[in-house]
Amino acid sequence: MSAPVDSFVAERDSLAKELMLKYTGKENAPAESVFKNIKILKGITVENLVRRMNLGYGRSLGVRCQHCHVLGHWDEEDKPTKQIARDMMLMTGKINEELLPAIKNIKSEKPGVNCGTCHRGVARPGTGPMASQRGGPGPGGPR
Repeated sequence: MSAPVDSFVAERDSLAKELMLKYTGKENAPAESVFKNIKILKGITVENLVRRMNLGYGRSLGVRCQHCHVLGHWDEEDKPTKQIARDMMLMTGKINEELLPAIKNIKSEKPGVNCGTCHRGVARPGTGPMASQRGGPGPGGPR
């Protein structure tokens, strides 16, 4: 069985392009100087933030921008999924910076995880078409 199809690519790409047009001339500015409520990704550029939201988080979870954001009101904190995403960023940081380097005899020089490591194109890891292959919850997996 293959990974789920991300049916929101065109929509996310269009919104990302629209945002970048809105912030023409500020592409290399720190994201927190342009967008309100940047709490985790401080220090990256506006362009990098938009790209990361679209290609990194959107694609890794197979979700629309509306999963975490209110369209046109990107700074609002109305959706709990936005805070969950921040908490998940902190978790992957801890795994990459503290836990993986502490594993002796790991074969990779710089091991790392990202959203796609667990999510694999679905918003809730352990669900969706790949779950039974991974042995996770879902049809055929343990409960």
